[in-house]
Amino acid sequence: METIDFNTIAKTELHCHLDGSLSLEVIRQLAALANVTLPEDDASLKTLVTAPETCESLMDYLKTFDVIRPLLQTQEALELAAYDVMKQAAADQVIYIEIRFAPELSMDQGLTAVDVVEAVLAGIQKGQEDFGVVGKAIVCGLRQSSQAVSQTIFDQVVSLAPKGLVGFDFAGNELDFPPTVLERIIKQTKEQGLPFTLHAGECGCPNYISDAIDLGIKRLGHVTAIHHQKELLSKFIENEVTAELCLTSNLQTKAARSIADFPYLEMKAAGAKVTINTDNRTVSDTNLIKEYQLFAQHFQTGAADFLLHNQDAIKASFASATEKAELLNRLEQSYQPYLSRQTHEETFVFRKLDS
Repeated sequence: METIDFNTIAKTELHCHLDGSLSLEVIRQLAALANVTLPEDDASLKTLVTAPETCESLMDYLKTFDVIRPLLQTQEALELAAYDVMKQAAADQVIYIEIRFAPELSMDQGLTAVDVVEAVLAGIQKGQEDFGVVGKAIVCGLRQSSQAVSQTIFDQVVSLAPKGLVGFDFAGNELDFPPTVLERIIKQTKEQGLPFTLHAGECGCPNYISDAIDLGIKRLGHVTAIHHQKELLSKFIENEVTAELCLTSNLQTKAARSIADFPYLEMKAAGAKVTINTDNRTVSDTNLIKEYQLFAQHFQTGAADFLLHNQDAIKASFASATEKAELLNRLEQSYQPYLSRQTHEETFVFRKLDS
C-alpha cells in the first residue's frame, strides 16, 4: 500500500459543526467568559464533551452538545469559537472549509440571528487571514423546532451572503422530521438565492435520501442508509448529488453498525461523488487527518482517490467559481508528487512486463 503523508496533503471539509468541534483549550476560555464551571482536569472535560465510542442512537450522541450551548451566547464567544475551528482546520492542512451552525442555539440570552452569524463570520474571516484557509458559513435550522422560527432566521440572515454565508441546512431529529416535512420551507428559502445541503439517511431511512433528492438538493450529509440500496444509489448518481461522508461519527451513532455497513466502497465503485468529513471534531474525538488514516486503513483509499474526493468536494462546495478554480489548482499541486510517483511506478511495471 502506498505511503501518504496525511499531515501535509491538502484537504477540504464540507461538513463540520461549529459547536461540536471546539478544542478543550477554547472550551475552557468560553466557560470562563460565560461564568460556567467545568471539570478541572482535561480527561474529565474530554469525557464531558465527547460522545461514547458507541451511542444508543443519534439522539444520544446529540446530548453531548448540551454542554456547549451555554458557552456560545455572546458574539465574543462565537467569534472565538469560529476562529478556533479555522485554526484546527489549518493544522489538518485544510484549504477550504464550510462551518455550519444553528443560530437558534445561541439566542438564549438576547442575541439576534444576525448577531450570531456576523460573529461567526468574523471569526472565520480572522482565521482565513491568519491561516490561509478559505472558510465559509452554513446556517442550520433545527428539524425539531418551529418552522416559523427557522424561516425567520433564514430570512433575516440571507443578506449576509456577501460576507461569507453560503448556504443552509437542517440538522437535528431526522427520524421524526423527514425531508417531506421541510419541503415548503426549503423551497421558499432556496428562492432567495442560497443553496441547501441536508442531513439525510443518518437515521437508517433510505427513503429520506430519496425524498431529499426529489427536493432538488445536490449535497447530502451522511447518506449512510444508502448502503445496499442499488436503485437509490443509481438515483443519487443520476441526479449528480454529492455525499458528505462522516465515518467516525456514523460508527458512534450506529448509523453504520460496523465498517462493513458504511457505504463508501459501494458508492466509490459505482462512481458516486463522495467527500470525507469530521462532522464534529470534539464530540467524535477526531480530525481530518484521523479520518483520512481510517479510510486508508479500512478501505485502502489511495492518493488518487483522496485527490478525486477533494476535487468533488470543491466542485460541490458553495464557494465562488473563482475560488473553486484556485482551490482546485492548490489541490493538484499538493497531490502531484504522489501522482507523479504512481505514474512512474506503473510505467516501470508495464515496461518490465513488456520486456
